Amino acid sequence: MTAGRGVFITIEGIEGVGKSTQLSRFVRVLEREGLPLDVTREPGGTPTAEVIRSLLIEHGDEPIPRSAEALLMFAARALHVENRIRPALEAGTWVVSDRFVDASRAYQGGGRGIPESTIETLAELALNGLEPDVTILLDAPVEVGMARAAARGDKDRFELESHAFFERVRAAYLSIAHACPERFVVIDASGSVDEVGGAVERAAQDVIYRFNKIE
Repeated sequence: MTAGRGVFITIEGIEGVGKSTQLSRFVRVLEREGLPLDVTREPGGTPTAEVIRSLLIEHGDEPIPRSAEALLMFAARALHVENRIRPALEAGTWVVSDRFVDASRAYQGGGRGIPESTIETLAELALNGLEPDVTILLDAPVEVGMARAAARGDKDRFELESHAFFERVRAAYLSIAHACPERFVVIDASGSVDEVGGAVERAAQDVIYRFNKIE
């Protein structure tokens, strides 16, 4: 992070860990400090990237091979980075994104088995050096996440994946977090909404303190 630049924060985790709910709690802490904020998501975040999101998330008649899935994810991400995230950061705005490149490392890499070298080549092309300053990883056992996702009703294309797929995704997330302890905050998301929310709010306060934004 350079002087005058905003802070880039991402929220990650498998399906059912409560990302949307806990992202809102995280953002409320930042809002109370009066920080300039842009809250976004992946895949998506720009008009064209949202079109790509619909291709990736919805159930279509045509199967999407893992190579096409990865390329679509990074195409949407390139749009997101260049047209929304980078301009916001350069303007001094704090950006909070529901998923970012670690999702591809975990889902397309760990889950689908695409080689790490391929994922990182795509990341280099799409991100042009951009990485999050902080990543909050909400972690819970796969059976907990799948049960919560099932309770929401209709499943998207990813939520229909197998238990084994999500075990691989979770393992990949934890491996990435272990390799990047300076960036990751891992929060146990298996508890109640308020228990997890308390940990998320404390993490948000720590991020504010770390980047010296309290007046």
